[in-house]
Amino acid sequence: QVQLVESGGGLVQAGGSLRLSCAASGLIFSRYAMGWFRQAPGKEREFVAAINWSGGTTYYANSVKGRFTISRDNAKNTVYLQMNSLKPEDTAVYYCAADWFKADAIRTGGSSYDAWGQGTQVTVSS
Repeated sequence: QVQLVESGGGLVQAGGSLRLSCAASGLIFSRYAMGWFRQAPGKEREFVAAINWSGGTTYYANSVKGRFTISRDNAKNTVYLQMNSLKPEDTAVYYCAADWFKADAIRTGGSSYDAWGQGTQVTVSS
């Protein structure tokens, strides 16, 4: 079975940084695009960032562009989200997701993703 396990969340002051990790198992990691999504209480899940099979292409939501960086290490079956200059509005549960697709491409819709982690809480205080 496919498992995705996030880690690295926590409480941080505005302007601070966190690095989230997502360890994958039960899948051929190098043939899945990987994405990060987040959901705040009372709000819908939203796309944050994604990276293609080989790691050569990334895409970010406008709200995090320039502050967050997604990367992957296929040898370690791990995807990362480096979050800098954090803002209170970044507070949410962050989910890692895997997307199998026949093309080496990025998709941003949550329904496109085949497996999800349990999530890790990120809280940014002011």
